[in-house]
Amino acid sequence: MTETVGAGAEASKTSKKRSGGGGGTRKGLRVQRVFTTEGVHPYDEVTWEKRDVVMTNWRDGTVNFEQRGVEFPESWSINATNIVTSKYFRGAAGSPERESSLKQLIDRVVKTYVASGTEHGYFASPADAEIFEHELTWMLLHQVFSFNSPVWFNVGTASKQQVSACFILSVDDTMESILDWYKEEGRIFKGGSGAGLNLSRIRSSRELLSSGGTASGPVSFMRGADASAGTIKSGGATRRAAKMVVLDVDHPDIEEFIETKAKEEHKIRVLRDGGFDMDLGGSDIASVQYQNANNSVRVSDEFMRAVESDDKFGLRARTTGDVIDQTEAKPLFRKMAQAAWECADPGMQYDDTINDWHTCPESGRITASNPCSEYMHLDNSSCNLASLNLLKFLSDDGSFDAPLFAKAVELVITAMDISICFADFPTEAIGDTTRKFRQLGIGYANLGALLMATGHAYDSDGGRALAASITSLMTAVSYRRSAEMAGVVGPYEGYARNAEGHQRVMRKHAAANELVRTLHRNDANVRALATDEWKRGIEIGERSGWRNAQASVLAPTGTIGFMMDCDTTGIEPDFSLVKFKKLVGGGSMQIVNNAVPRALRALGYQEEQVEAIVDYIAQHGHVIDAPGLRSEHYEVFDCAVGERSIAPMGHVRMMAAVQPFISGAISKTVNMPESATVDEVAEIYFEGWKLGLKALAIYRDNCKVGQPLSTGKQEKGEAEPEKVVEYRPVRKRLPKKRPSQTVSFTVAGAEGYLTAGSYPDDGLGEIFVKLGKQGSTLAGVMDAFSMSISVGLQYGIPLEFYVQKFQNLRFEPAGMTDDPDVRMATSVLDYLFRRLALDYLPYDKRAQLGIFTADERSAQVEADYSGGDSEGDGVDLETLRSTVDSGGTQVAEQSADETATSGDEAHTTTELVELQLGKAADAPLCMTCGTKMRPAGSCYACEGCGATSGCS
Repeated sequence: MTETVGAGAEASKTSKKRSGGGGGTRKGLRVQRVFTTEGVHPYDEVTWEKRDVVMTNWRDGTVNFEQRGVEFPESWSINATNIVTSKYFRGAAGSPERESSLKQLIDRVVKTYVASGTEHGYFASPADAEIFEHELTWMLLHQVFSFNSPVWFNVGTASKQQVSACFILSVDDTMESILDWYKEEGRIFKGGSGAGLNLSRIRSSRELLSSGGTASGPVSFMRGADASAGTIKSGGATRRAAKMVVLDVDHPDIEEFIETKAKEEHKIRVLRDGGFDMDLGGSDIASVQYQNANNSVRVSDEFMRAVESDDKFGLRARTTGDVIDQTEAKPLFRKMAQAAWECADPGMQYDDTINDWHTCPESGRITASNPCSEYMHLDNSSCNLASLNLLKFLSDDGSFDAPLFAKAVELVITAMDISICFADFPTEAIGDTTRKFRQLGIGYANLGALLMATGHAYDSDGGRALAASITSLMTAVSYRRSAEMAGVVGPYEGYARNAEGHQRVMRKHAAANELVRTLHRNDANVRALATDEWKRGIEIGERSGWRNAQASVLAPTGTIGFMMDCDTTGIEPDFSLVKFKKLVGGGSMQIVNNAVPRALRALGYQEEQVEAIVDYIAQHGHVIDAPGLRSEHYEVFDCAVGERSIAPMGHVRMMAAVQPFISGAISKTVNMPESATVDEVAEIYFEGWKLGLKALAIYRDNCKVGQPLSTGKQEKGEAEPEKVVEYRPVRKRLPKKRPSQTVSFTVAGAEGYLTAGSYPDDGLGEIFVKLGKQGSTLAGVMDAFSMSISVGLQYGIPLEFYVQKFQNLRFEPAGMTDDPDVRMATSVLDYLFRRLALDYLPYDKRAQLGIFTADERSAQVEADYSGGDSEGDGVDLETLRSTVDSGGTQVAEQSADETATSGDEAHTTTELVELQLGKAADAPLCMTCGTKMRPAGSCYACEGCGATSGCS
């Protein structure tokens, strides 16, 4: 927790050289301990272990990364370890300079931040700086938050200290500006980041050049930029170039822009049907244009009202601003929906809504966004991001710890602002704008998991109220801290000119907070604290100004979500109820997400019910007909895909609930089923405008040829790659009423009873053995032994395995029995498992184990005596089989077969869901490791190696 010392008019006159603000005497921030303990370093509070990171391409088994003996906390997953080691550790592989411990990585980043904060006057004393260092270290160590990927790539290294992942460029109506656009974009792509821009200043193809010729129009220049992006990507980048291209709805070339990618999709289908390789990464896909960018139309309120009233809308010349054509608004809007239905582009950006929440209107309009649409501010600017792991603030009693969350936000937003003091930028124009306006993008991940864990359906009033309250609190604390920092090191340079506009937006946020209707104790407590924070922040800001023009966004959190071991990314719901967990020794196992049992407990289910429901989900992948689960609770477990997937409008409603509390926007694509219609797409886009969203994109399943649906296809004759997959056993419980039989027995004079319970049609499921007097050691040991065997049977261990292990086991009592089928036994266990084999195993399996009934042995002797099966005198195999009851099929065999079948081609959570639920998740292959990716916001993320298709 931090507080200001000497905040106010005098303190706000900090040196411009030191802070980027006004001029005067520095006082600094006091920092209090929140997570750490005085005298104990955060590293000393965790247990560390050495691990080997060996990452292979599952397709051919080749090793694409290896580093052994890396040091990580015991609590970190193998997946997080692999991703951090392979992507964020710096130094040449195999060299002594290569980082080998998470301590080195965190120290490299945190110490750079603290040194810069000290240099630029953020801390009141060296002791405050040390506490700040320990607090940041503790939160990173315990996966409470993470900076965006460029921070981990660059900070504290010999590279340029680039900390931003999001960039907005600008282009004017001159050839020099267009060529600069190509160059600047290429430089950003080369560094692994993405950029967006608006092409609406470029004159249309219906306007004349100064020379008298006809202009090419923006769409033609998009072709060159697309080729450039594709070339740079193929020249060594590990992911597709991430870029956003925006065009205003009143541009005369808007129809051509809308149809650009849809027409290319038609071309792809024709070429595919003609035998060309048009899969993503295929040899012929390079002939298709415009595939390296996301396209969005910037629509105005005027246009949307024209759509609503079915009026005409004017298209304006770029050079004069005059209306040069009138078009029917409704058919044009439907063309957008039709194109999006066909190929997912264009998305929608709502211009008037965006600029109504603009803190710096005197410095220019917001015309574009970054590639994932969460960062929206001035042209030639950038934003560095950080995201908090919301599940870390969920208390054991199911309450969200709002005060602790507020303290964490304080610390993180302070660190983010410090980074601008030492950051480098790809162009001077971007650096200049960012230093003057200091845009930040704090956000969160694991919202979907948090809602489920607290018993809220994602698409519910309660879920939206909690999400809105948390988002409001996050942004309120961020701006309050920003105002306090302005009192210490000065407001952002552009604040004086935009003071009125900035204050107006702060009041809009506070007013929206008052409109949140809370339904439970959790969201009521969070919103109450948010109300106080907005009030405090506005009061301080009106005196001191604000340090940052923008504070918050909701990013996709692809790679850093894996780094924090999050179940869900950004604002997304849970993707599926089951996922794969990597194991230390290699391979993986299928597990049910941790939020599921927490949700069941929050809903009031007892532990035995929780265990039964979790076992059912592990086996089936969904909750429908789960034992004991009430149908009214099904919605809590609805996911992005599966038998009960969240309706598209449910995603839109959640975005609308949190949008009033975000400085920027939300990275999210609304997934729609393949059966969705053009009218449904149009409805989504129209409701997005009505509900006050800033941007919206949709994706209809299977609408693109260039993105494969699965990775299991192989050419004839191609060897199936060896898979190392370890499956989690599934417990199949017996029904409350089940058939059983009791056998009394005697072994060498020792009497006992064996009771065996079975599934109605699937064989043995439990045993109870009574041997010795009640309360004796022998009786207790046999009870424990019986329970152990029963649980093993229910988890799918084959009965023949137990028989093989325990038959012929020798210890006293041993000798004659009173069972005609088992005349001699070498021990009680030898007798018990021979008896169970006779009662529950089919003849074939017993024959392999050498266990037969008395009748079967007699038949064999008779067959041998008669010389075999000749002339009908002998006994053939089928006759022997008919002499016994086979006892039903083995549960474990069926369970194992089903598991093997369901997981035969599954290598990621996405593929597991496809195979189990029959629902395809349209996603590309990872360009790094070949694994199928999964959605993360409006991008895709690889849970195999952490690579993303956009910003991280």
